[in-house]
Amino acid sequence: MKLSALITLPVLDWGRRYDRDTLVRDLVAAVIVTIMLIPQSLAYALLAGLPAEVGLYASVAPLVLYAIFGTSRVLAVGPVAVASLMTAAIVGQHAAVGTHAYWQIAITLAFLSGAMLFIMGLLRLGFLAQFLSHPVISGFISASGILIAASQLKTIMGVQAQGHNFADLIMSLISHAGDSNWRTLVIGVSAAAFLFWVRKGLKPLLKRMGLGDKLADIATKTGPVAAIVVTTVVTWGLGWHELGVGIVGQVPQGLPPLTAPLLDLQLWADLAVPALLISVVGFVESVSVGQTLAAKRRQRIEPNQELVALGASNLSSSFTGGFPVTGGFSRSVVNFDAGAQTPAAGVFTAVGILLTSLLLTPALYFLPKATLAATIIVAVLSLVDLGILKRTWAYSKPDFVAVALTLVMTLLAGVEVGLVCGVGASLALFLLKTSRPHIATVGLVPGTEHFRNVLRHQVHTSPKLISLRVDESLYFANARALEDYVNDAVASNKNLEHVVLQCSAINAVDASALESLEAIDARLRDAGIKLHLSEVKGPVMDALTTTHLLQHLSGQLFLSHYQAVQTLTPEVIQTPH
Repeated sequence: MKLSALITLPVLDWGRRYDRDTLVRDLVAAVIVTIMLIPQSLAYALLAGLPAEVGLYASVAPLVLYAIFGTSRVLAVGPVAVASLMTAAIVGQHAAVGTHAYWQIAITLAFLSGAMLFIMGLLRLGFLAQFLSHPVISGFISASGILIAASQLKTIMGVQAQGHNFADLIMSLISHAGDSNWRTLVIGVSAAAFLFWVRKGLKPLLKRMGLGDKLADIATKTGPVAAIVVTTVVTWGLGWHELGVGIVGQVPQGLPPLTAPLLDLQLWADLAVPALLISVVGFVESVSVGQTLAAKRRQRIEPNQELVALGASNLSSSFTGGFPVTGGFSRSVVNFDAGAQTPAAGVFTAVGILLTSLLLTPALYFLPKATLAATIIVAVLSLVDLGILKRTWAYSKPDFVAVALTLVMTLLAGVEVGLVCGVGASLALFLLKTSRPHIATVGLVPGTEHFRNVLRHQVHTSPKLISLRVDESLYFANARALEDYVNDAVASNKNLEHVVLQCSAINAVDASALESLEAIDARLRDAGIKLHLSEVKGPVMDALTTTHLLQHLSGQLFLSHYQAVQTLTPEVIQTPH
């Protein structure tokens, strides 16, 4: 198959219909998102353990590549909190923060992540993300949000606290509390309080003052920039940078540099699994945001093409000095609310970030790191959803186990271990559930042709026939359970002559299950009982047609279960109502 058949260019679709009105809307959205992205990109770079300017580098080329390959009209790609935290956890195992080697490994991680996503897209493997259940993702993101917020407290306090997990970090923060720099604390706490208030209180206040809804919304989005300007001026004017307040310092001016990943096969092998995890998490997060926003405009996105787009974005990040990126929730929502119509808004945002790198970085010299830490804390706490514990406990205990295990292990053992444990728990619970399929003995609902569980409804049955409805596809893990159920049913009914399997809920039968059905038929035949099948779905029938089961079946095949009961035990149908 040609590569051109595997890769599409959505830009050719929306680009043909691009007009002046769309241009204006995209430009307005780009200005708003750029204002929001500048402090976020700086903050997330520091969270990843990288120089602040790397966040700007990672916000240029990825936006352009996504505009070419992406199918979402409003998804804003760039550094995000969870990917930054995972980057810090992964790269920190191979190099010390602040070293050139650390940056090079982060670039290599972006390259591997991009290559994996791109190849997965070409192979149409988007369905693999479905193995990350929503409870697992929610638990992981909530725990990551807590970890990120806790990790930024040391910057707010101006101390050197360390910790390999949440408990260690909190204990270290407590032990270093006495060393806090009060000026740093004032800046960090004030900035955080202001940003929290901006999210909830600024827009209503501006509207009460007579400002229009649109202008009030734009002013609210500039809150982080206002915090940066004020705290930078205060730090510079009072000389607090000379009194222990950490500042960003010299941020190089210029275009993103041309870089390349390290060609170290052993390093690639070490980073392979972490790169896969960060890729899948980023993809799931992006697709979730993209689908939600697309649905509001009656649009759609193509998950496999999104893999290609995110892969290209990460590859471009690795060649322009960046680190792993993905679609950001808050930025994408802002982009949507600001009226962005096409991915061209992302290109205009990239231009704004590029101009910032070229012209405005000297103004960031006195920017307190505590302000950026406050920006991160306010952003990530909106991702924490501990309410899912209560909801899953009430609805599904297996889902509760998955989300709780993911959350706890992420906090105690780190992001990689937590995510792997969550996925492992989900798969294990799925196998446990499907290995014990729901099998119902059904009877005829009086006056109808419908069959329902004898334990839930008043139904008509016959001692000569037992109708079993298997509410699960049959495969190696649950085939034995069906055999045991049939054996118990036969042993408890001495008058039994027919067993009918109602197959309406069976979507597939694997080789192990086929052998079990053949064994069931053989045992029933030896006991003088016939096995019948009803309501077998077309694909299942196609698979069974060439097997010995249908060729030697002791009973019959029936199109409907009503027909089976009517043929085998007509007295059930004729029972007075």
